[in-house]
Amino acid sequence: MCEVQSCFKRYEKKYLLTPTQYRAVRQGMASWMTPDAHPKYSISNVYYDTANYDLIRASLEKPVYKEKLRLRSYGVPGAADPVFIECKKKFDGVVYKRRITMQPQEAIRYLQGTGEGNGSQISREIDWFLQFYQPVPKAFIAYDREAWAAADGGELRITFDTALRVRSNDVDLRLGDHGVPLLDDDLILMEIKIPGAAPLWLSRLLSEHQIYSTSFSKYGLYYQKFVLGGRSAVSRKEVLLSA
Repeated sequence: MCEVQSCFKRYEKKYLLTPTQYRAVRQGMASWMTPDAHPKYSISNVYYDTANYDLIRASLEKPVYKEKLRLRSYGVPGAADPVFIECKKKFDGVVYKRRITMQPQEAIRYLQGTGEGNGSQISREIDWFLQFYQPVPKAFIAYDREAWAAADGGELRITFDTALRVRSNDVDLRLGDHGVPLLDDDLILMEIKIPGAAPLWLSRLLSEHQIYSTSFSKYGLYYQKFVLGGRSAVSRKEVLLSA
């Protein structure tokens, strides 16, 4: 059995909202959702890939199965703060996330191949990933998150991410959460995380305001627009057209 908060299995739907749509969703969900235990925080990620970006190039082809590896922190970590090595897989629309916790320097050594995991089953799966792909840090992506949980105690979660920012230099969680914008400043990324079908009230709310899910990957967009295209921040229309 997985440890608490070490394994996740759920559907994740993503939506790009205008400020008007965001306000409509916030108003419409007021009776059904409550602020999470930690309602507002910043998330920083370092995405790992092969030297030739094989993982993200394969992912963008929308295969039935895909996987990624990232190092995550909540805020800028100090030397003794926890960071999370996450192996995220998606199969037939279902997202599986498995992670282990380490201190920053310990995690970096492990991912570089000069350290060891914690001996758990999840760590052994990450060992295989590291040996097979030999990944290296490719991109830093951070954002500010607003998190909501189901008022009835259910597993539905809704998050809103703003100020998505990226950098390809100083790809280290400990060096701050600064970066250049990934999206236009007024866009909000909403994610709905749920183990099964969305409740009727939520489906009606989205339909009423013409809010539709999109295929969106923060790291994928970084690769397409900054690595391949040499671009600046990306508009909502461009994202939807490329989905």
